[in-house]
Amino acid sequence: MKTKPIYLDYQSTTPVDPEVLESMLPYFSNVFGNPSSKGHYYGRESSAAVSLSRKIISEFFESELEDIIFTSGATESINLAIKGYAEENYKNGNHIITSQIEHSAVLNTCKYLEKNGFEITYLPVISNGLINPDELKNSITEKTLLVSIQSSNNEIGVTQDIDTIAKICRKKNVVFHSDVTQSIGKENLDYKLFDMISLSGHKFYAPKGVGLLVIRSDSKRIKISTQTYGGGQEFGLRSGTLNVPYIVGIGKAFQLIQNNFDEHDRIISLRDRLFEGISSQIDNVYLNADKIKRLPNNLNIYIKDVKSNQLIDECKNICFSAAAACSTGSGKRSHVLKAIGLSDDKIDSSIRLSVGRHTTKMEIETAIEELVKSIIKIRNINKGL
Repeated sequence: MKTKPIYLDYQSTTPVDPEVLESMLPYFSNVFGNPSSKGHYYGRESSAAVSLSRKIISEFFESELEDIIFTSGATESINLAIKGYAEENYKNGNHIITSQIEHSAVLNTCKYLEKNGFEITYLPVISNGLINPDELKNSITEKTLLVSIQSSNNEIGVTQDIDTIAKICRKKNVVFHSDVTQSIGKENLDYKLFDMISLSGHKFYAPKGVGLLVIRSDSKRIKISTQTYGGGQEFGLRSGTLNVPYIVGIGKAFQLIQNNFDEHDRIISLRDRLFEGISSQIDNVYLNADKIKRLPNNLNIYIKDVKSNQLIDECKNICFSAAAACSTGSGKRSHVLKAIGLSDDKIDSSIRLSVGRHTTKMEIETAIEELVKSIIKIRNINKGL
């Protein structure tokens, strides 16, 4: 049987954890009721499963049950949070602040609002990928409704100073929303600092197609407009029949997070070994963005004189990314790498490697060997040798 290639693209998506899958299986056929049909046994059975997941997740975020809104993923949650809050509160202001390195779900939602009467400030980042809190503070005006800054970046892995950002927003009485998709299970964040939180399940071993919007009820100022109309599910904010198996799955994935936090040191050591193994044998290999303030599993590196698409094509036994998976194939260079000051040539020669729960030491050593061999081969070809 053919051996599968080594997977080093965990920031794009993660496999569903076996325990998560096991928890989901009964809800595809045996427990199949519509959770809105609470008048009979089958509906109540499914409704109880949804309620249990909501309880598990609310305890994780130290929030109320009604704070948890199930969605199809972070993209929907982000739209519901930013667009919903902006439209509901337009009479109180029309200014939103975000950063230049946000996920496209945030940036494109902001661009939509920009066409509809809102003013958007896109904060720049310095070369390490971090925003300057003083610039954020100085950008807030009397018309500012919302600040949306991701906790950690999906491409370069940098982790923002959330404590300082949150304190600035609280002091200025501005709602703070964050896309925490990449942080879940990797960072210990104080989730009480956020007013609204968006995330996807498939970045932490839950299935694709399920996510959350957390709207903290202890922040009384938050009211958002409904974006999807229908049967009034999810407290009237997000209509549509609930995806019970996936909701059960994301609840189980949250339960497993604490069990796997002790893996952080192992994952960091694998990531660092991967970088050291490449950079010690190949010259002109550089880490993009901050070395310390980054996710434990992320490497985004520039390799001089080696185009990322060449390397991906050459390394048949390794799966990794040239850019964020959402933008791959768009024909556009990474807006994140542009924002940290990389030239087009450097962007075209940058790759993202990310390790995860199932990555082994042997896989890392094998990956190092193949990457080094491929880089040398490509450089020789490009030099005409």
